[in-house]
Amino acid sequence: MSIEGVELIETIVEWLQLVERELLLFSLFWFVVGMLDELAIDLVWIALRADKRYHTKRVMPAAATQPLQQRLAIFIACWREDAVIGQTVGHMLRVWQQRDCMIYVGCYCNDPDTIAAVVAHAGMDSRIRVIINPRPGPTTKADCLNRLYRALQDDEARDGFRFGGVILHDSEDMVHGLELHVIDTGLSQVDFVQLPVRAEFLPGAHWIAGHYCDEFVESHCKSLVVRDALGAGLPAAGVSCGFSRDMLDRIADLRRQEGGNGPFAEECFTEDYELGLLIKRMGGRSRFLRRRDIDGNLIGTRSYFPGTLNDAVRQKTRWIHGIALQGWDRLGWQGRFVANGWPCATAARR
Repeated sequence: MSIEGVELIETIVEWLQLVERELLLFSLFWFVVGMLDELAIDLVWIALRADKRYHTKRVMPAAATQPLQQRLAIFIACWREDAVIGQTVGHMLRVWQQRDCMIYVGCYCNDPDTIAAVVAHAGMDSRIRVIINPRPGPTTKADCLNRLYRALQDDEARDGFRFGGVILHDSEDMVHGLELHVIDTGLSQVDFVQLPVRAEFLPGAHWIAGHYCDEFVESHCKSLVVRDALGAGLPAAGVSCGFSRDMLDRIADLRRQEGGNGPFAEECFTEDYELGLLIKRMGGRSRFLRRRDIDGNLIGTRSYFPGTLNDAVRQKTRWIHGIALQGWDRLGWQGRFVANGWPCATAARR
């Protein structure tokens, strides 16, 4: 090889080394930023642990039979969930003893198996309403939730009553018997309540699903506790979260002005996450409530998450796209530092 060729190769290597160094420095800077972000959350959380006002309170079993202060509606959007929705609905009807609630299960006209599973497990319980979406599925989850919201409004107009709040759940959730009492009490004081979500393992290997458990422990045992204490907006998990009816009406009016068809943004991949932050943006009040029953168990929801790589990648892609990209584009960065300084870490962990 000629001298000129050797010199050319050396020049290319030097430039590659320079690019490598700059990229490493760029990455290091953001790793440090993330580390400081986590350190700040840890320090606040340690301080809260030392403050008895923030210790987890106990709820007595008798609360499970007390009448609710307001009617509550539970929304469950389903598409091809016949393998799990029956057990979920049956469990809700067994552990929730209050009668002032209605479970709205959204199904699709081209999904008869899910409809049959709900009907089979509902029996003669009048607290179940199966709402059929006339649009063939699958559409978006927000579209299905908006269909449930319109059905709720129709029921109110026909029967002459009004629900005080709406709770969101997924088709595979295992709820706690005291959940309705805790959310009902919370919604009497604020506009949005989020309860803890505990990720559960499916049978088999845990290499994929295991990180969901770590993620939700970190978020729902520490990060959201800190955000709640500092008065920052709380992102809704879409599970075990309750919204006041008045606030949902305000958001529905806002969506209608933008051409929407209900309080849930159909063009957003993570409509639940955005809804929680939007409530704070609109001047509403939010609370993350960690309560325990008499046996020391957290009052929240046990949820199963994907156990295969393909399903996990699809779900994570939707979360990151909806939270980190769409959320930034649709909501922007406004308000106090505590509201904007720490959403990044929460979004990244989801």
